Amino acid sequence: MEMAKYIMSILKGQLMVVWSWGFNSPVTIENGLRFKVQGFKFKGAVEIVYNEGKDLFNINFIKNGKVSDTIEDVYFDMLVEAIDTRVEKTANYEQRVLNEYSLN
Repeated sequence: MEMAKYIMSILKGQLMVVWSWGFNSPVTIENGLRFKVQGFKFKGAVEIVYNEGKDLFNINFIKNGKVSDTIEDVYFDMLVEAIDTRVEKTANYEQRVLNEYSLN
């Protein structure tokens, strides 16, 4: 429970980025946090799990109940960026946002 709260505090530090993922349904898991996302690049669940032995985090991307991708050994200050790169950020991100939300 404490680790999930800690991870949430990290995510809250960059709320605008986290909201851009369509972040929802956070739940506590063993040594971490799981939540759902609906980003431009990935739609599914994300698990952030603390690796106590390394004092780093592993991030699992889950689609249809199976882990489709994993990022290992992520420092706490790189969690949001690592997830954003896999879930939301595209090469033409700004143009895609403009088109998606009819801001042109």
